[in-house]
Amino acid sequence: MSRVGRAPIAVPAGVSVTLAERSVTVQGPQGTLERTLPGAITIAQDGDVLTVSRPNDERTNRALHGLTRSLVANMVAGVTEGFSKELEIVGVGYRATAQGPGSIELALGFSHPVRVQAPEGITFEVPVPTRIIVRGIDKEKVGQVAADIRKIRKPEPYKGKGVRYFGEKIELKEAKKK
Repeated sequence: MSRVGRAPIAVPAGVSVTLAERSVTVQGPQGTLERTLPGAITIAQDGDVLTVSRPNDERTNRALHGLTRSLVANMVAGVTEGFSKELEIVGVGYRATAQGPGSIELALGFSHPVRVQAPEGITFEVPVPTRIIVRGIDKEKVGQVAADIRKIRKPEPYKGKGVRYFGEKIELKEAKKK
């Protein structure tokens, strides 16, 4: 039995979970998330506890068991607290400016500024010009938007200039010797 899949999911007060035939809807103070269940995985609700189960020990069902439990637990956590990813910008003249909660403009050494629009459910914060905070209730979407921003100008290996996750260590290469 999967160690992750076996763990029950506690549903805090103020969060309602609706189980349909093949989908789960979680509604909380931050918003609503919906997901279709993969394969033959089932979810049962007993009071304020959700349990994920699989019909048999086939390889695909074992793989989907822990995954489904993690996805539903992230949905519950997302509608209660939300998720955020911090990015930092390193480089002379590299900066970000907020253009409202739904977009940012990045100066990353290109001949033009790069404008990034936030998808629905995602907001940007720029507390200082070299830091971007991506916030939202869907963990997958927050991570994907942060990865897309990082992809615009990845940290280069010689000086470390570019966009990186906050606290990410970039191993710098040594310059070519004569």
